[in-house]
Amino acid sequence: MKKKTRWSGGFGKYLLWTAVMSVFLLCMTGCAQEAEETKVILTTGFKSDEVFRIESASCSVPEVMVYLTNTQNRYESIYDTDIWKKTLDGMTLEENVKNTVLAELAQIKVMNLLAAEYEVTLQEKETKLVQQAGKEYFSTLNETEITAMGVDEDIIIKMYEEYAVANKVYQYIIKDINPEISDDEARTITIEHILIKTHRLDSSGQRTPLDEEEKKEAYEKAVQVLTEARNGEDFESLVSRYNEDGKSIYSFGKGEMEADFERAAFNLGTGEISDIVETAYGYHIIKCISTFNREETDANKVKIVEQRRKEVFSQEYDAFAGSLARNLNTPVWEEVALIHDSDVKTTEFFKIYNSYFHDIFGQE
Repeated sequence: MKKKTRWSGGFGKYLLWTAVMSVFLLCMTGCAQEAEETKVILTTGFKSDEVFRIESASCSVPEVMVYLTNTQNRYESIYDTDIWKKTLDGMTLEENVKNTVLAELAQIKVMNLLAAEYEVTLQEKETKLVQQAGKEYFSTLNETEITAMGVDEDIIIKMYEEYAVANKVYQYIIKDINPEISDDEARTITIEHILIKTHRLDSSGQRTPLDEEEKKEAYEKAVQVLTEARNGEDFESLVSRYNEDGKSIYSFGKGEMEADFERAAFNLGTGEISDIVETAYGYHIIKCISTFNREETDANKVKIVEQRRKEVFSQEYDAFAGSLARNLNTPVWEEVALIHDSDVKTTEFFKIYNSYFHDIFGQE
């Protein structure tokens, strides 16, 4: 059994959730592959340090290098420099991190365009915080870092300003989401189950259904297990003897499991055992361990609110972003690379931003 995926977190985490979408936003693969409503401008008038343009919004090499260098150094503070030699699906970690940075910056630019549509701007207090944060971060940089990233104080302040505007327009869009979730809606239960599979895995790891005779045998085995459970056999013992799932105990809320499994589980009282429940995985016998988990339920309330925020925001964002003209300056982008210099150690860009704006935007 697998729980369905829930997405959670604030705007900062939403950036990662939309990373792939934002990369596609920048991919210029020809007019024939673009959606009809998307405008494509084959711009040749890039500035020498311009990486991409989305409508009137432009991103420069120094901006990319700030994100890229801070990300690189955070990785290297946990791992060593050999991490950059690692590959996944034919892509090096450096290429992966570059694409993530590109996606994050693209979204920041789109969010600022969206803020202009909604007339969302920073208040005087917020502008002062941007100035203070920018000056503080720039003061942490040594001359080698300043030269390597190609930044000055004005560029850093501009980046913080755009990041703050992006956060503010996100908060504007989700402002009407009700954060109050009832215990019943968020209720999380804990169950233990025994699975008798009705499939096998082929050589590629794909599920292949059992034939009718094999499935009948699996059902008869499930009936036997249920009978033993109902006759008072220790459920833990039955789990150890019969369970074909790699895991036996699950805690979950509504909407996280297959419908039939979830319905049967939520109808049980503590200590009760279900009838045989069939899912795509096989036959299950479920025992309820707890009908209410306070800690898990409270955590689930947070997940539900964030899921609603994500849905509302993504609807607004995707509709807006999908119609924007965009262009990537491929030669410049391909020249962007990690900085391998022991004097370039900066990691504080996002930490300093959060220290100024966490209480305002709840940024993580």
